[in-house]
Amino acid sequence: MRAFLFPGQGSQAVGMGSALAEASRAARDVFAEVDEALGQNLFRLMKEGPDDELKLTENAQPAIMAHSMAVFTALTKEGGVGLKKAAQFVAGHSLGEYSALCAAGSFDLSTTAKLLKLRGQAMQQAVPVGQGAMAALLGADLPMARRIAEAAAQGEVCTIANDNDPSQVVISGHKGAIERAVEMAKEMGAKRAVLLPVSAPFHCPLMQPAAEAISDALSYVVLEDPAVPVFANVTAQPETDPDTIRGLLVDQVTGMVRWRESVGNMADAGVEEFVELGGKVLGAMVKRIAPDAKVTSVVTIVDIEALTKEIA
Repeated sequence: MRAFLFPGQGSQAVGMGSALAEASRAARDVFAEVDEALGQNLFRLMKEGPDDELKLTENAQPAIMAHSMAVFTALTKEGGVGLKKAAQFVAGHSLGEYSALCAAGSFDLSTTAKLLKLRGQAMQQAVPVGQGAMAALLGADLPMARRIAEAAAQGEVCTIANDNDPSQVVISGHKGAIERAVEMAKEMGAKRAVLLPVSAPFHCPLMQPAAEAISDALSYVVLEDPAVPVFANVTAQPETDPDTIRGLLVDQVTGMVRWRESVGNMADAGVEEFVELGGKVLGAMVKRIAPDAKVTSVVTIVDIEALTKEIA
């Protein structure tokens, strides 16, 4: 069994998608459709930068999705590989869940791009710059990370944002609380703690205004049954019901990304191969969660052709 995975924020880089667009008409069409949906030349920003503009949450989120969907569309349209034949499940890390739902046919491409643009803007605006922060706790499992977060909170928000793998947990909340957590992490058992270069404290209760904006936006869009089950970030379970998925996308804005459990549950369900489409970030996490699994990263036209041969 195989699962398709879609990366989240942090996998953007200037030049992304450029070589693929030259090699694939299907990829070019994806980038053009996203540009048209957003009314901006996002693909030029992806190709040429500047980096600080691409990193902005409102640009990075639709850009990463567009890149993943360009790879997916080149694979399915030009490679002739149907999703149902190729993968039994899809999943995405944070914003990657929208890419997964787009690939599974729940959202069309234009809708996905618009939702992620709005999501990025709403998340950025939810907390004034400088008031929130995030940090990665390395060499810490979930129980240890929870102890550190609780000790550091001291009346402020300091919660688990991403349970990425057995040795990496990300915390999010008020800047002071996150800085306290970084200071005390090592003496509480973590190998080290690193502040993340992000512009807002994602996946924590401070994102509630963004959750309300997403809830409002999702109430107006059509969400179809996914072609294959989507492992949701906040339940770590396969979901197929559109109304349930809609609610979980709202919960995801303030909730924990249960990536370690999601991958573990997919492996328990029989998934032996995990294919990351449009990035090289999730593979290392997957190997730490499911060491025996085969992990493939598909980014270039050569990668796409190799996977096409394997599936065929």
